[in-house]
Amino acid sequence: MKYILLVTVLVLIFLYLKSKKSTIKLFKKNKKISNFKKSLLSKEFNIKKIYLRNDERINLNPDINIKVNIYDKDYEIINKTNLHRARLAKFKKSKFNGEFIYMDNDENVYKIIKGLKKYL
Repeated sequence: MKYILLVTVLVLIFLYLKSKKSTIKLFKKNKKISNFKKSLLSKEFNIKKIYLRNDERINLNPDINIKVNIYDKDYEIINKTNLHRARLAKFKKSKFNGEFIYMDNDENVYKIIKGLKKYL
C-alpha cells in the first residue's frame, strides 16, 4: 500500500514538473512572438518599409532622377549611388543629378554632351 501511494505521488510530481516546463516553453514562445509583432507594428519598421518601396520604385525606372544633395547623410549617399549603379547595370542608363549616364557593352560609363560621348 505504501509503495502504491509513493509511486502515485512520484508520478504526480513528475507530471506536475513536466507540465510546468511545457508552460514555461509556451510562455517563452509567446514572448518571442509578441516581440516580433511589436517590431512589425513599430513606427521605425513602417518608415523603413516606405523607404524600401521607394527604393524599389526608383530601381525599376531609370528615368527617375536620383538627386544627391550636400546635406544628405553618408548612408543616404551610399544608398543612392548603389541604386544608380544597379540601374546602370540593368538598363544601361540612369538619370543621376539631372543628367542621363549610360553604360556601353564594355561597361564603360559615359554621358552625352552636345551629341558627343564623354567618358567618365
